[in-house]
Amino acid sequence: MLYMRSASDDLTARARIRDAAVAAFASGGFDGVSMRTIASDAGVSPALIVHHFGDKAALRTACDEHVVSVFTDENHELIDAPTTDRIRAALNDIERYGPYIDYLGRMLVDGSPAADRLFDGILAGTRATLDEQRDAGLLVPMSDPDMTALLMALMGLGPVVMRAQIARALGQDQLSPAGLLRATLPTMELLTHGIYATDAFLEGARAAMAADAATADTEEER
Repeated sequence: MLYMRSASDDLTARARIRDAAVAAFASGGFDGVSMRTIASDAGVSPALIVHHFGDKAALRTACDEHVVSVFTDENHELIDAPTTDRIRAALNDIERYGPYIDYLGRMLVDGSPAADRLFDGILAGTRATLDEQRDAGLLVPMSDPDMTALLMALMGLGPVVMRAQIARALGQDQLSPAGLLRATLPTMELLTHGIYATDAFLEGARAAMAADAATADTEEER
């Protein structure tokens, strides 16, 4: 679906430029890639990039929005009905996401305001997905949905940002088809059942936080 041709040549050129920019930024970083290079990779003129996007910063914004949408807008079928066939299809489709994974790994860590906006977009998409899953009755109650969304986003981005370190620890790339298969069941076990066979740690944390809150209230009253 991501590479379907539009009936409009103008829209096709725009998508081709965007996809070339995603690949170029993933490989060389935002500052290391010129508009001329992107134009050459896309088979268009630099002037056509300016026509469609304005400047390189605006092109990056368009790439960010597209990449975020790839990871957040294509999961509705899994949310509606996480059937065996749909899960199998998702697991076997990881290679299609390669350019977007590489893009996130490069662009999230360049220390720019654009990187912050990219992360914000991923976080918002994660929260929206959790809201949909909650509305579909797939989630247990959460004490702090915003914090849960943040933790889920971090879990998802960890293998992207620390890809080399995780590959060294596992002996394989977690974001390869084999690595994804290895990680799927442990991840779903963690999300579905947790790891503790007792609620002692949870209840202890709740009691400690309640005690701290009570102490703070007493000190404020004084």
